[in-house]
Amino acid sequence: MTKILILIDYSSEFCRELLKGIIQYSKDFGPWTFYRLPSYYKSLYGKEGIVKWAKEWGADAIIAQWDTEGRTLLNELNIPVILQNYKERSGFFSNLTGDYIGTGTMAAKFFAQKGFHHFAFYGNKDVIWSMERRDGFKNEVEKIGGLFYSLEVESIEENQMENGFSKLDEWLLSLPKPIALFACDDNLALQVTEICKINNINIPNEISLLGVDNDELICNLSDPPISSVVLDVQKGGYEAGRLLHQLIRKERNEPFNIVVNPVRIEARLSTEKYVITNKNIMTVVKYIEKNFASDISITDFTKLVPLSRRLLEIKFKEELGTSIYQFIINFRIEYFSNLLLTTNQPLYELALQCGFNDCKNISRTFKKLKNCTPLEYKYKFSSKS
Repeated sequence: MTKILILIDYSSEFCRELLKGIIQYSKDFGPWTFYRLPSYYKSLYGKEGIVKWAKEWGADAIIAQWDTEGRTLLNELNIPVILQNYKERSGFFSNLTGDYIGTGTMAAKFFAQKGFHHFAFYGNKDVIWSMERRDGFKNEVEKIGGLFYSLEVESIEENQMENGFSKLDEWLLSLPKPIALFACDDNLALQVTEICKINNINIPNEISLLGVDNDELICNLSDPPISSVVLDVQKGGYEAGRLLHQLIRKERNEPFNIVVNPVRIEARLSTEKYVITNKNIMTVVKYIEKNFASDISITDFTKLVPLSRRLLEIKFKEELGTSIYQFIINFRIEYFSNLLLTTNQPLYELALQCGFNDCKNISRTFKKLKNCTPLEYKYKFSSKS
């Protein structure tokens, strides 16, 4: 029986979803035996002790989070190794990595559609997935002409909390308001909500907050609940299992990269803020949010607000950087994308729920915005497909 040694934490949503994917692969094509070495084992016996234990157990492969210093030890085992990226990507072993830059880009575009001009990033210092998420976010902010602020800190341990939270406290108070804040993961987003609560900084009216990983426990522990970027981690875990199996069976010789992609944003109350100064445009936006699935038109809006059609279109573009028509289309497609991944209803039923008259119309529009068809999107990202 194939033996897989697990050397990663499973307290985070990311790691749990990753392991679910790997375990599912083992059920489909195994059986495999898994063993996760207790975290204290490294403290007692060091990395040399872990390698010795892996040899004695007869591990066929290892999935680990391992720093640079100990990688030569792993090489001594002469078995397939997948490393979960932390400080850097390995040039020798297989990597479990991600489109971190794309995640940051998605976050910036999400906030830009809500009219923000000030953007902030809170992340971990010298951690590759945090740094690249920062870069993707910053680059997109600069493209749209926004102002960018950032704070990056060492991981805050129990004995460092006072100093770490003091920096965060000062930074949050210094930021211009309103501002869109992207945290590198949900844990750091939760830290932001805690400090905001202490300082009476209102979320989302002063700080609109977005995290990554969609850890439902963490996101819903916050008041208000935290919006988060959803990643296709479970599919990444399944693919890691498949490629690892090829290495074990000598069907593949070269190491590989498993890239976990951002899928969508699970919007909660922490990001419901729009930065719109014109009350008439805000009225129109709120109406679209409530009635996007209906057959709405510009005429409906001119009945709501004291603006001509032409002036309404100009003011809307000034506030949100896009036309009313495109705003409605984008809103419908994002809602449709979410339904694709969270339900198993037929496409034509989903299309009707989103305000589209037929599948052909929505498929054409969807491909234009997402660069793939609805079915391709569902196959690529849905854990149910």
